[in-house]
Amino acid sequence: MQPLSDLLVLDFSTLLPGPLASLFLAEAGARIVRIERPEGEDMRRFPPRLGETSAPFAVLNRGKTSLAIDLKAPDAMQCLRPWIEKADILIEQFRPGVMERLGFGHVALRAINPRLIYCSISGYGQEGPRALEAGHDINYQAIGGLLGQSLKQGEPAPLPPPLVADIAGGAMPAVLNILLALRERDRAGQGCHLDIAMADAMPTFAWYGLAQGQASGRYPQGGEGLLTGGSPRYGLYETADGWFLAVGALEEKFWTTFCAVIGLEEGLRDDRHQPEATRAGVAALIAAKPAEHWRRTLEPRDCCCTVVRTLDEALADPHLTARGLLDRQAEEPGGRRIVSTPLPLAPVFRDAAPALRAVPPVGDETL
Repeated sequence: MQPLSDLLVLDFSTLLPGPLASLFLAEAGARIVRIERPEGEDMRRFPPRLGETSAPFAVLNRGKTSLAIDLKAPDAMQCLRPWIEKADILIEQFRPGVMERLGFGHVALRAINPRLIYCSISGYGQEGPRALEAGHDINYQAIGGLLGQSLKQGEPAPLPPPLVADIAGGAMPAVLNILLALRERDRAGQGCHLDIAMADAMPTFAWYGLAQGQASGRYPQGGEGLLTGGSPRYGLYETADGWFLAVGALEEKFWTTFCAVIGLEEGLRDDRHQPEATRAGVAALIAAKPAEHWRRTLEPRDCCCTVVRTLDEALADPHLTARGLLDRQAEEPGGRRIVSTPLPLAPVFRDAAPALRAVPPVGDETL
């Protein structure tokens, strides 16, 4: 018996944050019924294609079912009421006010099912000056001060690859708060409304800068923080073949080993005095040899130095296979299979059954 196997989740969400949150719940045993418009949600049409299905949709929605309904139809509430009555959790990701206008707001559904845990995921929350603003991941990172931690005026601005706001600000806080709400419901017998704002989590990632600013009276500017470019011990260094070495040798024992292996001159090893000179010395040494050289010489020394992997190299790493991160597969209606989104879920909570589960066609669930 999985921990969530007795729970029914109605997932009204689209795109990434909500579907990823419900995928976590599904992997822990919950039954997920996606509520989609008759033509299916937008991500079903996202490229690239996997047979008959969108690959991005497939990796997020394995093992769920789909219920197709026009929420604007006059009988929409009548059709969905039996599902609402027995549901434990509802996830929605519309702009604030949309579910209320459709007749499916928290107050209306609480009257039908007082035990329902109603989780709203939005960019800026249900209330506040920005509540109705449009946005995407990069906007929430920008407004929350996270992007500004590593950008320097006058220097090229790399686009951050992780969708930090969508995943760590939307999906994961949703799962965390849903689990807390389930615990509270066990004690009090009532559901609640969870207001998850993706932008709210962005200052969490600036925790070190917040501490520095309050202690010193000056918040670090772009590139000044210990973990955002201010220390030669933590950063990316270009190799002779144009690739990169990730250095995280913060502690003295790691830094000492690192300096010895690369041959940094003694006068530059104390980076407290002239950190930029130390950085320049390290950069010159790393740039003198190709990435494979540093892979062979630094990685075995256990000094927090790693050659950056491309995604295909990372997927071929034996550690990922050993951890079972690529075991879960989704099968689209045409029969093709794809590795599902890897989730950091403890194996003890996963289904022991075969890892292959289907991607839902539109409307495979019946009203």
